Amino acid sequence: MISTIRMYLAVAAVLSFALSGCSDPSQSKPSTAGPSAYPYKVATTVGMITDIVKNVAGDKATVEGIMQGDTDPHTYTPGRNDTIAFQNADVIFYNGLMLEGKMTDIFVKMAAKKKVVAVTEMLSDEKTGDASYVMSDEAEHYDPHVWMDVQGWIRAVRAVTKALSEYDAKNAAYYEANAAAYLKKLEALDVYAKQVIGSIPQNKRVLITAHDAFNYMGRAYGLKVMGVQGISTESEAGLKRINDLVDFIVTNQIAAVFVEASVSEKNVTALVEGAASRGHAVKIGGKLFSDSMGAEGTYEGTYIGMIDHNVSTIARALGGSVPEGGFKGQGLGAKGQGN
Repeated sequence: MISTIRMYLAVAAVLSFALSGCSDPSQSKPSTAGPSAYPYKVATTVGMITDIVKNVAGDKATVEGIMQGDTDPHTYTPGRNDTIAFQNADVIFYNGLMLEGKMTDIFVKMAAKKKVVAVTEMLSDEKTGDASYVMSDEAEHYDPHVWMDVQGWIRAVRAVTKALSEYDAKNAAYYEANAAAYLKKLEALDVYAKQVIGSIPQNKRVLITAHDAFNYMGRAYGLKVMGVQGISTESEAGLKRINDLVDFIVTNQIAAVFVEASVSEKNVTALVEGAASRGHAVKIGGKLFSDSMGAEGTYEGTYIGMIDHNVSTIARALGGSVPEGGFKGQGLGAKGQGN
């Protein structure tokens, strides 16, 4: 597995070099002169990336996030306004690892003329320097949902900071300072996530959701994670998979399963109904944010609020202990709202 991922990163590095416009001397190369005026324009894809860039870039850039609300990036098709936003941007940040599969061609074209950064494809294991941090499924499809592990998103903050500092070198110290302040909050959030997930009784630490978006969370915080669909929501949920999960739920007396904000609830509802038909009542423990954050302008519409909501909701439904208000009293915590 590791050797395969290493090979992937090697290919990704070559691809990144090619996208920068340097592989073909006849192509226009992206400007390395930095911004000609402030604030310069940044376009981003998913809200989790947008949140990082806003925190690090501060008032040096205006940041336009393309995907709003309960948008599913796996199946998102960009419209005319999206293309215009990318064309007008000085810098583009996207997640990578095929999360935004249908938008890849746009980024390939844009990268010949401007700085384009696939954030998660810049990540590696900080101790070994290899790609062992990146997860994949049994078919070796790379898992893009890095944000579900706060330590993974800390790496992403560093990657964005590096990219902005390279683009706008004279303000590198400013970006580093903004990142340092944000990283302190994320370190505290990681501690909180470990505490509340760790409070769930060991035999109840099973997270069953609509699709496999939570494997990084499972690895980081000690949850057994099972999804009806695979890593991408484009994969079909077969009847056998649903029946197998119902068997698991009934056999292990699972108390709760979870729906996702950006994914249809029908498959999770099928699990609840299937378990009920076999005499076991399993509840829907809440709605989790998987591939998108909450509504813009809300606490859950920030990365910190998203993770706070998720881990607090999971812990509460599976028998853990959640402080009132969640992380630093800002979230839903044990109030049982927002499900």
